[in-house]
Amino acid sequence: MPETYVTVSFEESWDAASRTGGRELSPEEARARDATGLPYAVVYRAPGREVPLGVRMVAWQAGVLDTWAYDEHGRRTAETELRLLTDERRLLLRRLLVRGYPDKRTAEFDVDAPRTEVELAADGTARVSHQPEGMRGASLEAEVAVAEEDLWTARPGFDDWPALPVADALPHWVAAELRTAASGWRREPSRLLGSTDFDRVFRPGTHIPGLTVLEPVPCGSVRVPSGVLAVACPQSWDEVPRLTVAVPPGTYPVTAALVEVADAGYGPYEEVAAVRLQIGDAPVAAWEMALGPGDDTLRLRAGEAFGFGTDGATGAFGDAGVWQDLRDLLERANWQGSPEADKLANSAAGMHLDGGGLGADLAVFCTGGDGVHPVWVGRSASGEVVCVDVRTAFDLDLDA
Repeated sequence: MPETYVTVSFEESWDAASRTGGRELSPEEARARDATGLPYAVVYRAPGREVPLGVRMVAWQAGVLDTWAYDEHGRRTAETELRLLTDERRLLLRRLLVRGYPDKRTAEFDVDAPRTEVELAADGTARVSHQPEGMRGASLEAEVAVAEEDLWTARPGFDDWPALPVADALPHWVAAELRTAASGWRREPSRLLGSTDFDRVFRPGTHIPGLTVLEPVPCGSVRVPSGVLAVACPQSWDEVPRLTVAVPPGTYPVTAALVEVADAGYGPYEEVAAVRLQIGDAPVAAWEMALGPGDDTLRLRAGEAFGFGTDGATGAFGDAGVWQDLRDLLERANWQGSPEADKLANSAAGMHLDGGGLGADLAVFCTGGDGVHPVWVGRSASGEVVCVDVRTAFDLDLDA
């Protein structure tokens, strides 16, 4: 990043996703904040370019230095996290994430975009995860030793920022590790793709150890006029659901997967194992985890998943465009004696809300507990959405 082609400005804060900062600071104000440890952003720009080349967010009181590099389309090509530990004079390179984009049309968090993440520890060990085919592909992973000079960098003074350029490529030692593919590298399956075959629990007569699949139970239908399906807890106060799935605008049936559970102590009983919004008729070729803004499967460990959170053990399918209106209508319909109570009906999965004039509906289901619940999208061989499923009985082994 040649200094002659770069201008530097200062701002009070920075939002990496929207590429917007807070109040612009004079160099004198930024210098004072640096000295006292208050947060400020250093923004690097090139003449004639709309988006910044890179940004550093500095907060010495918190021991934090975060950086982002952007391409000409505003996509983050690199992110780093540096941390001050016990030694105030140097920074630990704590995390590095580098993304590649096949073409200008590829979105920033596109699941097919290749990416590499490095997580480092002060003891000189690093975990490297490389997804050359994006999140749908397998990950190459290894734990490697890192030289001291590659692990730490000197804490820069306020006038030293130009000497610490925003990197948009992998460090030489990471690139060398990937080129040589030395022993110790392992191939991990995609964390985006699921192993559970949900079709089994919707197929009557199927026997899973300890379970017998019964006839699926209809739970009404959901209108999705906007073409953006939301899956979230209807009791959440979040104005915008974090998990959405693009589907063709239309009306889709909801079904509950009913199973009979064999219990030697109490005898057999019935339970809803999953709920489904059926979008198409093609066979499911792959199950893919629905992702929210900024979700990156490289951050997941074995057994972890992204999903929607609930403190009320409930989830719902609904139109994202009128989600807040549907949630408000549900709340009113639940009031005793409400004139809108007739819009709410019980279902095998939970409840169904007729949205009436909203042109959209809400299918509420019990999740079987609080916490984070993954949403699985069944896709056809051509990548089209066939169905959207949520598992509701986590005490049952559906993979057996």
